[in-house]
Amino acid sequence: MARGGNGSAAGRGVKLVVDMNLAPEWVLLLREHGFDAAHWSEIGDPRAPDAEIMQWARDNQAVVFTHDLDFGILLAHTKAGRPSVIQVRVQNVALVSLGSTVVAALKGHREALETGALVTVDAGRSRVRILPIGSTDKSA
Repeated sequence: MARGGNGSAAGRGVKLVVDMNLAPEWVLLLREHGFDAAHWSEIGDPRAPDAEIMQWARDNQAVVFTHDLDFGILLAHTKAGRPSVIQVRVQNVALVSLGSTVVAALKGHREALETGALVTVDAGRSRVRILPIGSTDKSA
């Protein structure tokens, strides 16, 4: 995955794979903020099941960025400690309406994402569940 943008220290160390249900333009925004990001369509089969994306992310120490709540369900059912997932729970996932909130959540929860977390982004706020699910919960 390519590093781009301003190389912001806040984004260093966080590698992201953007799920198929989010536009490839998210990759550009994330790179502009110093994150190492790639869209799943650049990596694997666009029709790949969620479990395959999760395995790739786990193997490559990447965080899954998605609008699909199934990733959180997979983490809960498997009690996995990796990969971290950041999921958005809003209807409008356009960059213009959600970009700054996602970037703030990634920067604010960087350490949790590096160690294993499920970060849920709602309108204007984010919540963190440390993995495996069932341990401590922290809201922001």
